[in-house]
Amino acid sequence: MTGHGSWRYSRNHVSANESSSQDIIRFLFTGLVNYDMPTQTAIPGLAESWSVGADQKTWTFKMRKGLLWSDGQPLTADDVLFTFNDVVYNTNIVNVTVDGVREDGTNFVVSKVDDYTVQIVTPDVYAPLPDAIYNVYILPRHKLAQAVKEKRFPAAYGIDSPPEDVVGSGPYRLKQYKSGESTLMERNPYFWEVDKKGQRLPYFDNVIYTVVPDTKALSLRFLNGESDVNENVYPDEYDHYKEEEAKGRFQLLDLGVAPERIFLWFNENTNVNDKTGKPYVDPVKLKWYRNQKFRQAVSYAIDRDSIVKAIYSGRGVPNYGFETAANARWQNTNVMQYPFSREKALALLAEIGIKDRDADGYLKDADGNTVEFVFNTNVGNKVRENTALMIAEDLKKLGFKVTFQPVEFNSLVQRIDFSYDYDCVLLSLTGSGDPVNGLNVMRSSGFTHQWFPRQKTPSTDWEARIDYLVNANLRTLDFSERKKYYDEIQAILSEQVPMIYTAMPIAYAAVRSDLGNMRPTVQYLYRATWNVEELYFKK
Repeated sequence: MTGHGSWRYSRNHVSANESSSQDIIRFLFTGLVNYDMPTQTAIPGLAESWSVGADQKTWTFKMRKGLLWSDGQPLTADDVLFTFNDVVYNTNIVNVTVDGVREDGTNFVVSKVDDYTVQIVTPDVYAPLPDAIYNVYILPRHKLAQAVKEKRFPAAYGIDSPPEDVVGSGPYRLKQYKSGESTLMERNPYFWEVDKKGQRLPYFDNVIYTVVPDTKALSLRFLNGESDVNENVYPDEYDHYKEEEAKGRFQLLDLGVAPERIFLWFNENTNVNDKTGKPYVDPVKLKWYRNQKFRQAVSYAIDRDSIVKAIYSGRGVPNYGFETAANARWQNTNVMQYPFSREKALALLAEIGIKDRDADGYLKDADGNTVEFVFNTNVGNKVRENTALMIAEDLKKLGFKVTFQPVEFNSLVQRIDFSYDYDCVLLSLTGSGDPVNGLNVMRSSGFTHQWFPRQKTPSTDWEARIDYLVNANLRTLDFSERKKYYDEIQAILSEQVPMIYTAMPIAYAAVRSDLGNMRPTVQYLYRATWNVEELYFKK
């Protein structure tokens, strides 16, 4: 099977915080728990079963016997303990997985009962534990223990690692990587899963991911028959795909409103660079960015209906909330909305002293500083680039001096996650299912709390309130209680707008007509291949 994507950043899933790395990582690794995406249900993975004790805090996972790594070495409870205790909970390793597997800053206690039994004890009741540990891929102790000991784990499984050194337990293993061209994965002969007839999965012998420069090239290659799956057909391509579908080579899947949330945010980091002694954000700008009315004004200034028409050819809807209709079970539909109104935007800005003070067309704050900033998104994604361009024009019409500057993806990730050297960014997050999947965004200490990540203590009262609500949501098994807490989180985010949402598309995917065992879903970024091990070509 062939598909298109890119491997821009890392093969190390603990450190990877963007979807381009996950394109490949998901084929190579598995966790104790797997996930049935269409039903949003945790199912057995490396663990064949699990149970929770009467205290509702002690979880016992029974692993499958005879598990092997992709190099043929045994996979046991020792690897699970290594993954959690030596890697995920290692304070010397910056990672994106830890937020979902600790409670209020306290790690879970992960211990070994025997070679195939693991016990996880949570500090308090932790309702979504199976969902949370689905996001933790188990790592091979025999391959990585030395790297952890020598404090070079972040570089392990790097982009230049020889394929044979990238050992995992997923349905595929890495066979060949050609920088800027393709990634070839071969069937993992030691993969644990079998079908109902006892045949070992996966069915495909090879999966090839070819690198493309942009989404337009991706579509051209698919339509030319050079790949078997395009999991993200953009709405503006719908008509062309529908015409081509009539030829019979592929089918176009209409999956409903996407869980993808495209948004912009301003850098609200109040910290100082330890090396230079300078603030990460210019104090003049930080004063604007940290003001709720400034952010609300920006939201009112965005013409989302025009974005839907121009970017999605009318096949989309405006978005104002942390969850979309794709996650109807958890979405709060009664959040604050910001229909396009330049008048409301200007009125809010005037309340905080930002006006056109000398009739030159530019807004200035009370100290006479022109409101200006650089607006980034990543190159190569036409939807983001075009959306950002439209927003930049909206904000210029408002009176802001905006410099739109697309940036190479890896450089942008570096700025967002490590150097904090940026003003404003437009990107997207894709998530659905249990709220635990968004912990690293919601928590003030979270790695993906984009506007001000990894706070030692909450920088605002409303962030502290969200931290409280996050913990309350996790500590009850009663769904109605959990929903009440999560509804309030979504309401706060919509009122404070640290993430200013734009519009969301209708989700489409295209797959070869003879692809069998298809169970497409809108609930996941990989709409057609989330169950890749089960897919096959019909004869």
